Amino acid sequence: MAANIPLTRCAWCGQDALYQAYHDTEWGVPVRDDHKMFEMLLLETFQAGLSWITVLRKRENFRRVFLDFVPEKVAAMPDDALEAALTDPGIIRNRLKVYAARSNAQAFLQVAQTHGSFCHYLWSYVDHTPVKNAWRSTSELPARTDLSDRISKDLKKQGFKFVGSTVVYAHLQAAGLVNDHITDCFRYNSL
Repeated sequence: MAANIPLTRCAWCGQDALYQAYHDTEWGVPVRDDHKMFEMLLLETFQAGLSWITVLRKRENFRRVFLDFVPEKVAAMPDDALEAALTDPGIIRNRLKVYAARSNAQAFLQVAQTHGSFCHYLWSYVDHTPVKNAWRSTSELPARTDLSDRISKDLKKQGFKFVGSTVVYAHLQAAGLVNDHITDCFRYNSL
């Protein structure tokens, strides 16, 4: 009987089971569905300035508060619903980020209408094919790139908030537009 050989993963997920499951099944998997893309973008904007595991642990609470991440529903949230969200200890209660969820949903829908889908818009930046980097260590991963700078600038121009270049690059990695799994990670060649 063969011994269980541990999987080599990107070091950032550590030994936390939730973080490992996210790494193994979601991070870097190409997203081409607008609903899922909106969920990931909304969560990334709340992550700005915090660790991703903080947001990941609160994801189901965000799902409840932000109406299953349906962009049309979030775009129509009245002020009283956003104010109620600010009292919910299950999410990150930053007033600017909570209100940005609604305005970002509105901008998201506008981009989707203009380009046929938000995914089509975003994927056009990489010619609809993931960028496959070849980092040997997580210490080599950039926090931002020229690509994320360009996208960040355009998103801001279209009314998005909390979409600085670092947030955008994290989103590109998470949504699979950029494969930044390290080369010896078991996910690197599977995407």
